[in-house]
Amino acid sequence: MHNNSGLTIKTKNEHMEQLAEYRINTLRKHPELHSLFIEMTAKCNEHCRHCGSNCGDYEEENPLSTQEIMDFLDQVKRDFDISKLRLCITGGEPLLRKDFFEIMNYAHKLGFSWGMTSNGTLINDEVAEKLRKAGMRTVSVSLDGLKEYHEWFRQSPGSYERTVKGIRALVENGGFAHVQITTVISHKNIGDLEAMYKEFSKIGVRSWRVINIEPIGRAKEQPELILSKAEYKRLFDFIREYRFKGKMEVSYGCSHFLGEEIEREVRKWYFLCNAGVYVASVMYNGDITACLDIERRPELVQGNIRKDNFRKIWDEKFEIYRTDWRKTGKCADCEYYRFCAGDAFHSWNFDEMEPNLCFKGILF
Repeated sequence: MHNNSGLTIKTKNEHMEQLAEYRINTLRKHPELHSLFIEMTAKCNEHCRHCGSNCGDYEEENPLSTQEIMDFLDQVKRDFDISKLRLCITGGEPLLRKDFFEIMNYAHKLGFSWGMTSNGTLINDEVAEKLRKAGMRTVSVSLDGLKEYHEWFRQSPGSYERTVKGIRALVENGGFAHVQITTVISHKNIGDLEAMYKEFSKIGVRSWRVINIEPIGRAKEQPELILSKAEYKRLFDFIREYRFKGKMEVSYGCSHFLGEEIEREVRKWYFLCNAGVYVASVMYNGDITACLDIERRPELVQGNIRKDNFRKIWDEKFEIYRTDWRKTGKCADCEYYRFCAGDAFHSWNFDEMEPNLCFKGILF
């Protein structure tokens, strides 16, 4: 098996043990906000078959105003050391907000470092230049396959060319620390991995983030898109083999404990669910939550920026993410629980009280 980390399993186990110790005894007791996600809008000009937050399927109710977001940014700057904090701007499609540049120019003026996730269809040379001037440092653009599949998956005819054009505008405009492509791999596009690598390499991005489709959101209703056991193995074998093959680094996303053999072979660090310990999010309506990919349930909302002080919420709430309650059901007697702690919160089934996706029995 391709080993690109240079680490033995013994060393990896030692590292994972140290990380488990840190999670239990330090991080959960003294969480550090590193990434603050702001969901600019739930509106989207695409209708992706896998969308975890079902964007475009409902009307926005009571979205935050320009001034409310600016006031919130003022509060965050006052209450946190923003030199240690990154704003992650997302949606829906964030560029659909008419006041997008007004807000992000204000964030830049306040001194925030920020990045964005986008579908790329609204980006051209002029928009790329405006993003650079507004201080955007990083951007991840969704490109979910070759032309025919991408447009089927995103239910958006003509979007492939617009997305590629948008990515090229970002690359050619220059001045960004990192331009990345993110691709969701399903049962229907896994056969195109090598062809996608060849095609995407030509665009000039620094990295290609490859993630498996998750059994959440709309994808839950389409089980035929979920990967088989053999396809999961194929995906991780591909990432290991192609990770440092060319100028475009291939890596896996932050989700899921992958077992001692694959950990560190497909991404820079070991699995740790950051929800509520490193990561918090504000939804388009002001609700405060952990990771925006987590199922939207009332009991997971920690507060709302319209009525609550965000620093107080961060310091005193988020208990569900900082206590150990998931050692139950399938996880109860698992020898890997110390390393994964119930795995990613976004794929946890809060009704069945078990993970919707666990790689034990698939990868290890």
